[in-house]
Amino acid sequence: MKRKPRSNVWINLSKPLAYGSAVGFSTILSAHAQTAADPAPADVEAKVATVVVTGSKIARRDYASPSPIVTTAKEVLQESGNITLEATLNQMPQFTPSGTASTGGQGVGARATLDLRGLGDNRNLILLDGRRLPLSSAFGQVDINTVPQAIVDGIETISGGASAVYGSDAMSGVVNFKSLRKLKGVVLDVQYGNSQKNDARRLSPSITAGTEFAEGKGYALFSVSYDERERLTGAQRPFFNLGVPSGFIGTSTYLPNASNLPTQAALNSVFSRYGVTATVPRTNNLGFNDNGTLFSQTGALNYLGPVNQSYAIVGGNVRMPVSVQSDLINGMRRENFFNKVEYRFTPDLTGYAQVLHTHSVTKTNTGATLTQFGLGGNTTIPLSNPFIPADLRTILASRPDAGAPFLWNTRFVGIPNRVFNEGYNTDQLLVGLRGNIPYKDWTWDAYVSADRSVHDQILHNAILSSRVQELLNAPGGGTGLCAGGYNPFGIGNNTRISEACRNFMTTTAASTENLTQRVAEASVQGALFDLPAGELQFSASVNYRKNTYSYLPDSQLAAQNIEAVIASQRSSGATSVKEAALELRIPLLRDAPFAKTLAVSPGARISDYDISGIAKTWKVDAEWSPIHSVMVRGGVQHSIRAPNIGELFSAANGNQVQFGSPPNGGEPCDSRTAARLGGGGAQLRALCIATGVPASVVDAYTFPTVATSTLSSGNPNLTPESADTQTLGVVWTPQFASPLFSQVFASVDFYKIKIEDTISAVPAASALNKCYNLDGSNPTYSATNPFCLLVSRDSNGLLTQVAAPYLNLGQLKTSGVDVQVDWRFKLGAIGLSDAWGTFGVNSAVSVVNSYQSQALPGDAIQEFKGTVGTVIRPTWQSTTTFRHEVGAASVSLRWRHIPAMKDITAVTRPASPAAGVEKYDIFDLGVRYALNKNIDLRAGITNLFNRDPAVVPGNQNLTIASTYDIVGRSYYVGVRTKF
Repeated sequence: MKRKPRSNVWINLSKPLAYGSAVGFSTILSAHAQTAADPAPADVEAKVATVVVTGSKIARRDYASPSPIVTTAKEVLQESGNITLEATLNQMPQFTPSGTASTGGQGVGARATLDLRGLGDNRNLILLDGRRLPLSSAFGQVDINTVPQAIVDGIETISGGASAVYGSDAMSGVVNFKSLRKLKGVVLDVQYGNSQKNDARRLSPSITAGTEFAEGKGYALFSVSYDERERLTGAQRPFFNLGVPSGFIGTSTYLPNASNLPTQAALNSVFSRYGVTATVPRTNNLGFNDNGTLFSQTGALNYLGPVNQSYAIVGGNVRMPVSVQSDLINGMRRENFFNKVEYRFTPDLTGYAQVLHTHSVTKTNTGATLTQFGLGGNTTIPLSNPFIPADLRTILASRPDAGAPFLWNTRFVGIPNRVFNEGYNTDQLLVGLRGNIPYKDWTWDAYVSADRSVHDQILHNAILSSRVQELLNAPGGGTGLCAGGYNPFGIGNNTRISEACRNFMTTTAASTENLTQRVAEASVQGALFDLPAGELQFSASVNYRKNTYSYLPDSQLAAQNIEAVIASQRSSGATSVKEAALELRIPLLRDAPFAKTLAVSPGARISDYDISGIAKTWKVDAEWSPIHSVMVRGGVQHSIRAPNIGELFSAANGNQVQFGSPPNGGEPCDSRTAARLGGGGAQLRALCIATGVPASVVDAYTFPTVATSTLSSGNPNLTPESADTQTLGVVWTPQFASPLFSQVFASVDFYKIKIEDTISAVPAASALNKCYNLDGSNPTYSATNPFCLLVSRDSNGLLTQVAAPYLNLGQLKTSGVDVQVDWRFKLGAIGLSDAWGTFGVNSAVSVVNSYQSQALPGDAIQEFKGTVGTVIRPTWQSTTTFRHEVGAASVSLRWRHIPAMKDITAVTRPASPAAGVEKYDIFDLGVRYALNKNIDLRAGITNLFNRDPAVVPGNQNLTIASTYDIVGRSYYVGVRTKF
């Protein structure tokens, strides 16, 4: 369908800003040209005190902060070889991969999100220069693709709660991107990368320029960047040949109706003519060979079709692996524009403005469309259809109601694959004033910002259920509606759909969501008065924030008329909050015995939400240096996260719940699962009957695929989550006289986070596990179990939907220890010549003592430490970098280690767990060379030893693409030129 172009007032507003930015850029170039004749400074880029995690610098903010902070410099981003920020940050052990290049499809493509401590990508706060970035979804996620990598000077990651300082959402911590501040001149940076198979191209050029103007009173920074990522398909990596083995296959299959089954004699008669001596149960799905004969999908009896990359026999069943049809990494194109200007009107008053614009497009191929699953979308075939094979007619004629239409399923292999094109347009305008107050050292800052994110989703080759049904019902099999009609029986017929019929069956579906955010904030800070140990400092702020959201789905999507895409309904909502915060730093001791410094930093914030009411957060941090080289730091925090617009107001929207294939996975009532065949099989059988599987088929019941639908909707009665965090750490910064150990630095930080009243949609997979006692939580196998009430089945017993409402569910608890060690020395310290340069080691290790989850109040708390499911929760992981620098050159080797883990089913269904995953080690090599003071060259090889992804047996995708490398050995080259 086509929509009228929107009148975008935001674009109209941005036009004068864009013009001003263009003028500003011209000014930069002119200013540079005018100064080109002057003697060139030693470095046109102002020296900035940069803090890094690579061991290449000594002075670090990490080792002076009362909060556990990890800082990442721009050089680390460049050396990673990645063109997206999340890909680099996800290599740090504090992060759990979330939205990445391997996520795409219905509403999630192009989004890059961050998840600290594995507590959720909407429980950490993402900032640019200490200010909030635009939201990318109604559920509170921030797409860090909106931050141009070219303007990032460093990244600060604060682990642990920080709501008292930064506001709601900062439960697990804060990630603050710091932009360049004093760049003078023009920087051109270009990076190109590809896999060794030349099938994963990445390109990232940028130009950034900065200059002072008006005799140094003003400063302007301008940056334009472009990033492009080539898509990678499952067919390009043999590892995925059996990924996602679906029961929806291109031959099409007949689905027996439990209340209208054919006779066993009829099936025996037909299959005996094929020479099949084994009994094919009358409840089995029957597929269609191209010669008109039938086969049993279960057992693959008389299957005459191909066994290749597209079709496979998995567990004795005919399947179509989906991974080889779809994209492993989505193709992406992104343009970023960034401009900031500041001007000092007087020595005590400075104005500033900032414009951020991002346009990104992601194309995600999700494979051939399958027939609908879920409530209200299934098509049927009437007996009047002329294409029904003769042997199937014989079997159908033996049913009690011989003339009834029958259920079927297929994968539409004759129609181009479903492709989601998702475009994001994000704009932010920020203006403010800051200055000095004529009292002590007091300063103030006030700004307002407005941003808007528009997400357009276009689904190409969307197959309309109503048109499919119209063709199946039509006389002549639809030949009167389009050339040749539609014959779904057999691979050959299914692939020979005429262009006219393809056009008749498909449409292009367009959906749009809009988000806005308005922020106003004012703050003042300075010293209040002197204490014996120093100045008592304070910071006070007030702010107002409003968010709005609207979603308009395509009419066909809302009507559940698109095959294999769960319906989503129109929704909208708004939230607002007023806040006030105060923070103090109180020095208690200075230069005292066993106390070089001792200070505490209390803080509090009060928030008044229009929906959730008043919430209070607080914190107390402390820092103590008994001697110059040791600092003990720690604190306690009480944080909150108010429900976001999506959790409050979203209309019913669909997704998939995936449970894999038998025996270790599969729909719980499937007769082939380990649970049905295990010790509690008899009780599980009775529960399956009680929840909708007909007794006549329960003993041979099979589910045709690896997923079904789940439907979530908002809940305006939600209350805020609350979190309590404790941190305690020690920082060691010795200055040994020995040249070998004069630059050794280390920090050890303990953390403990407990989140209560967690807001979440009831996890559909967990609901199934709990209803059917796969995790031991329904030991009486009661059909009135609350989770069983969320399960819906059709008259055949097929699982059609699992409801997933948003609720304040239970709690999350995690604790662990972060360790960082830096060691750098000249090679002369080990007997070599100093001319050989320096060697350094940096290691970041994250140890998880516990990761516990409680689904509902009163439920048992389950321990997930050391498990792998859709994400990893290892007992520990590490990233270690070895670096050798000599003259203008440096070589680095990065080693990432993830230990072996149990499958998550060892916790969720301990009676029949899947196998775990082995340990995983991967190495990346990087080199840098400063050709001269203006040209830096870099190159590298990622996945140096071409390590395959780790096999995750319990995951239907065979691995976790966001964690384990699915591309293979790759390279990158880059150049950075300053002039």
